[in-house]
Amino acid sequence: MIAIIDYDAGNIKSVEKAILSLGENVILTRDEDTILSADGVILPGVGAFGDAMEKLHAYRLVDVIKKVAAGDIPFLGICLGLQLLFESSEESPGVEGLHILDGRIVKIPAAAGLKIPHIGWNNLHFPNVGRLFRGLPENVYTYFVHSYYLQAADDSIVKATTEYGTLIHASVEKGNVFACQFHPEKSSETGLRILQNFIDIVNKKG
Repeated sequence: MIAIIDYDAGNIKSVEKAILSLGENVILTRDEDTILSADGVILPGVGAFGDAMEKLHAYRLVDVIKKVAAGDIPFLGICLGLQLLFESSEESPGVEGLHILDGRIVKIPAAAGLKIPHIGWNNLHFPNVGRLFRGLPENVYTYFVHSYYLQAADDSIVKATTEYGTLIHASVEKGNVFACQFHPEKSSETGLRILQNFIDIVNKKG
């Protein structure tokens, strides 16, 4: 069973639908016992960093997420769910993130001809081997929707990057914690392969 953390963020239902399409059992929940007893946990999200952290605190999910990350339950953050794992975001000055991983979220720099938010398909490069991308070649395309991006403090955890006016850390992996800035649930067959790779990790096949 995969638990999707329900904290009133956008895009939760589409992640649920994608996981179900791969034949995996899934539950939307904010119950601590259910989350901690799950085989895998997903934190999706679309929205503002500060609002999301406020909801995680309101639903008493901050410590729950930290317990998952500190254990051995495979954990996947998607889009805003990636950003929340880090220290802070320029989007919400003064708001502390979950700080499960070291790094900060910064605004995509303005440039001539560059539209922000970044909405659309971008190709990925793999600077380090990542289990989410097993079986996928360089330059596969995934779907992004964001105005802010990750600058991870440790390059070794960065498993995928893309270029959009600057170098964007598009996916990270450290221990049982995985995260991607793009939306695998909206990234066609490539995205489903990434989600299947996560499911295989959950089921100890990957």
